[in-house]
Amino acid sequence: MSEIDVRSATGDVVGKTTLDDAVFGAQVNVPVMHQVVRAQLAAARAGTRATKKRGEVRGGGKKPWRQKGTGRARQGSTRAPHWRGGGAVFGPQPKDYSMKVNRKMRAVALRSALSDRAREGRIAVIDQFGYADPKTKDALRTLEALGVSGKSLIVLEGVDMVVGKSFRNLETVHVITVDQLNTYDILNADWIVFTQAALDRVGKPAAEKATADAGGESA
Repeated sequence: MSEIDVRSATGDVVGKTTLDDAVFGAQVNVPVMHQVVRAQLAAARAGTRATKKRGEVRGGGKKPWRQKGTGRARQGSTRAPHWRGGGAVFGPQPKDYSMKVNRKMRAVALRSALSDRAREGRIAVIDQFGYADPKTKDALRTLEALGVSGKSLIVLEGVDMVVGKSFRNLETVHVITVDQLNTYDILNADWIVFTQAALDRVGKPAAEKATADAGGESA
């Protein structure tokens, strides 16, 4: 396990914490991360775009002109595809773009993404933000004190309206709770900032699994 400084909102070192190797020291599996990110982006697509066919376009019930004697090509409706305002041919229709990815692959991808950021030294831990009121300038000062730049992902233990409002005007910062942690947001961010409570929750499932596996072997 590697140690990392725990800092306050002003940037002062207030302690140290460890990064669980089961979560932050795993082997990076790029193909699995790619597949999981593809599935996540596909699931975000609404898939509701649609065009109307000639039977769905309003109007066109009357024959434009008589069948013979006009010298023009015969026409049955002004809503045929070659008419202006007519129906579309082979246009897009509602579609489900979701892709199936099992739970183990999501877990491997998440560990890989966290491990990649940890090896790059792009993880910061803060004991708590402790903002009394939501202020964007306080959020900027905190990021500067932590040495965080570029795109940042703030991971909280639970919903904190004050912290959320403090960071929401910053386009390069995304705030989520620890149960919303996902591979895409991690890879899309240059820095991951955990609160101490959120970091403890990230490592807890891995520790519990290791304990369960050890108990099974001893039995």
